[in-house]
Amino acid sequence: MAEVQATVASASGLHARPAKLFVEAVQKQSVPVTIQVGDGPALNAGSILSLMGLGAAHGTVVTLKAEGDGADAALAELKTLLETDLDAE
Repeated sequence: MAEVQATVASASGLHARPAKLFVEAVQKQSVPVTIQVGDGPALNAGSILSLMGLGAAHGTVVTLKAEGDGADAALAELKTLLETDLDAE
């Protein structure tokens, strides 16, 4: 299983527009992706409700995990997205 940590860069955290853009990117991946904050549960990263429930604010470190062909590439792309201020675009 591939795993990567990313720091949420968007000023509003994973809420509203950044959450929507992230979920859309996750759903385009060929592998299922989970997201986790600290020791909390690993949640479906492709679910807007899961993301909103994380409470991931600006600066929160999250762990993304995926398994299967293309997992490393998927996580690299999603890490880059999370570490971009999506509120600024």
